[in-house]
Amino acid sequence: MTREELIARVQEDGVRFVSLQFTDILGTVKSVTIPATQLEEALENGVWFDGSSIEGFARIYESDRLLVPDPATYRVLPWSEPERRRARLFCDVYDPDGKPSPSDPRSTLKRMVSRAAERGYIYNVGPEIEFFLFRRNSDSGLRPVPHDVGGYFDFSPRDEAQQVRSEIVLMLLALGIQVEMSHHEVATGQHEIDFHYADALTSADNAVTFKYTVRAIAASHGIYASFMPKPIFGINGSGMHTHQSLSDPSGHNLFYDPDDPYHLSRLAYQFIAGQMVHARALAAVVAPTVNSYKRLTPGYEAPVYICWAHLNRSALIRVPAVRAGREKAARIELRCPDPSANPYLAFAAMLAAGLDGIEKGMTPPPPVNEDVYHFDEAMLRERSIGTLPGTLAEALDELERDEVIREALGPAIVETMLRARRKEWEEYRIQVTPWELERYLETA
Repeated sequence: MTREELIARVQEDGVRFVSLQFTDILGTVKSVTIPATQLEEALENGVWFDGSSIEGFARIYESDRLLVPDPATYRVLPWSEPERRRARLFCDVYDPDGKPSPSDPRSTLKRMVSRAAERGYIYNVGPEIEFFLFRRNSDSGLRPVPHDVGGYFDFSPRDEAQQVRSEIVLMLLALGIQVEMSHHEVATGQHEIDFHYADALTSADNAVTFKYTVRAIAASHGIYASFMPKPIFGINGSGMHTHQSLSDPSGHNLFYDPDDPYHLSRLAYQFIAGQMVHARALAAVVAPTVNSYKRLTPGYEAPVYICWAHLNRSALIRVPAVRAGREKAARIELRCPDPSANPYLAFAAMLAAGLDGIEKGMTPPPPVNEDVYHFDEAMLRERSIGTLPGTLAEALDELERDEVIREALGPAIVETMLRARRKEWEEYRIQVTPWELERYLETA
């Protein structure tokens, strides 16, 4: 929409307030709300804000930053009250000199997308975001008490969780997100809602919208949604399995080859190889919290071993089945990301790794179509299968050593990520946990 069309649309929709949204480096949604009467000025000149209080955006002596709304992201928030109707616009963050802020995750993804476009590639992404619905506790503090007792793909016509999930789907559809399916996941209280793939920037915007929509609807039902990767010991955690492909500007899927056994092109294999080579550094971006590495353990459908396979869900990269002639369905699925990741940075880093594989003409090793979780150390060595980092600290060390991923994110973002996440690791490292008390308090 043009500015004039957007202003007319806001008036037609009866919008009273507009939330100008962006994320900090760690993925937290930030918002500046303006009356709808100020939208024309915001579109014309942007909105200044103090970046010194936002994680990694600016130092106190250079704090001014400019929000520039993206008219294409206009959506009315369907749960807002009619008399206080609210819409949202995603924004790009600019420095006072008029250049995109190097600390802005959305601008970072746009830069990587532009780099791919210069080579004739459009990067398409389809994340599958899992989450838990938990009951609120009557006592103080939060404990993960599942909202339901359903299992994988279970159906019950009077299931309360199904009713919540259905309302979430309706809200997502109202926000212009093309939902493909929703279902109960493997763990008790766990759910998944899949939306149609799109270009990486649109998918990242959708992923951010998805998370706060799920939280808003859950809260309206007196429960809460959690995107924590591993909230409950002993059951499956929540992932953000991400389907990826490259297309040309005309929409032709560059990952498709009808003559290949897996219907993958040479370009797709190079992309796979690049992501495998950079997998250990990627982990710090796509699985960025201490808790992420409680999910990345054998036996819970989360990948640990750096290999690729056809259909096999124990592999880091899975090649879904594609019927002959289904060109658009050719894709690869990276299974290590989780919902705690900032989607803008996750997709930017994933694209950088894949492009590096293409630019260097990498070739992946043969596929591993057996259950890798059953491999012993000798078999892993024989097949040259590496492992993802076992802790956040190990992943951060890998990120610090990986020039490709560091360059893709830029020094400002990498420096902030390393500082913030190392602080998180140190705080976690010195905690005394209930497990330690139970094991050592009387026996040590």
